[in-house]
Amino acid sequence: MSDHVQRAAEILADHRDSIDRLDAILVYTLGERFKHTQAVGRLKAQHDLPPSDPAREERQIERLEWLAKEADLDPEFAKKFLNFIISEVIRHHEGLQR
Repeated sequence: MSDHVQRAAEILADHRDSIDRLDAILVYTLGERFKHTQAVGRLKAQHDLPPSDPAREERQIERLEWLAKEADLDPEFAKKFLNFIISEVIRHHEGLQR
């Protein structure tokens, strides 16, 4: 194996290690986020509050789009990602209301 190919393989391995660490951070961060949204859902259910808050959701989407631009991430991707998370949270909150 030439030195260039070996160096490329090392760089690739470093990138993959970083990706693996970031995937773990994402999963644990989502887990922590859902712990808080579940607590919010229980609080809403206890006080007969609606499972969704469209005004807050819109503010959060706008905030995430801004953060995505700052992070050099496609804002449409970020928006789709947050919409997915919000829909899951609302689904959980609706389940708690029953």
